[in-house]
Amino acid sequence: MKLASLKVGGRDGSLVVVSQKLNCYVAVGDIAPTLQAALDDWQQTAPRLNSRYADLNQGKCSDSVELDVSSLAAPLPRAFEFVDGSAYLPHVERVRRARGAQVPESFYTDPLMYQATSAGFLGPRDDVAVVSEDYGIDFESEIIVITDDVPMAVTEEVAGAHIQLLGLINDVSLRNLIPAELGKGFGFLQSKPRSALSPVLVTPDELGTAWQDSKVLLPLHSTLNGAYFGNPEAGTDMQFNFARLVAHAAHTRPLTAGTIVGSGTIANEDTSRGASCLAEIRMLEIIADGKPTTSFMRFGDTIRIEMFDHDGHSIFGAIEQKIVPNE
Repeated sequence: MKLASLKVGGRDGSLVVVSQKLNCYVAVGDIAPTLQAALDDWQQTAPRLNSRYADLNQGKCSDSVELDVSSLAAPLPRAFEFVDGSAYLPHVERVRRARGAQVPESFYTDPLMYQATSAGFLGPRDDVAVVSEDYGIDFESEIIVITDDVPMAVTEEVAGAHIQLLGLINDVSLRNLIPAELGKGFGFLQSKPRSALSPVLVTPDELGTAWQDSKVLLPLHSTLNGAYFGNPEAGTDMQFNFARLVAHAAHTRPLTAGTIVGSGTIANEDTSRGASCLAEIRMLEIIADGKPTTSFMRFGDTIRIEMFDHDGHSIFGAIEQKIVPNE
């Protein structure tokens, strides 16, 4: 099943079911007005939404509408909670190595995670407005999962069953603001503005055999200004799978339905498949040459993030955004 939200009906949009081919949709307000409302009562709404999805794919919905991605908000325009992990340790190792620091042993057994901005997500075609290029504008290509209600102290074995939807995120970062914020010892704030979600979120069954052990076994493609940037394998070098990340987030508190859990920047030990953010390219340049030569994003730059199935079909649709000055 594939779900999206139209930019109508208020801050939380209007829920629609999107066809498997991403070419049309049908309104489902009679089942749930918003995706959050659907998640709040997922056991009741999911079967009905799945039935509508089957009818749409079989051409049985006479009221279906051609999909215009620019009309879509983020599938969850705002969420109660977004926690972002850093499950790909090659990325962490390079960042540390570039500044001459070692990775603490605990990083290999205890996931890194922070509380991210969830009050509003950009739609898949919305511009990214930034005050200044001097902030060090970067994209981060990641995978997210969305949960139903997760009890506190859930085990990893049980946590996977609470993953109901998957999607992509551009976790926008302002790199030049990060060192000072982390230096205060209290985490990210100004350096992590609003992120953008993929056009649709999908149920795990849409991935078929590419969803195994709470990991996505497919590459994630990033294109910067129309040029190839990277397609690292999401299922490779993921130190902590999504079940482990969900369990970590719920260790001392329950998670409410609609919680978003991010994978962190996807990176492989093998650098031949490129990267999922500019910071990593810069780190590799520092390691090799002592200084970075790749610049961060400028106003007018465009990033595209997309994942394809084994037959070359887009699964979540593409995030495609331009960096613009805040006005």
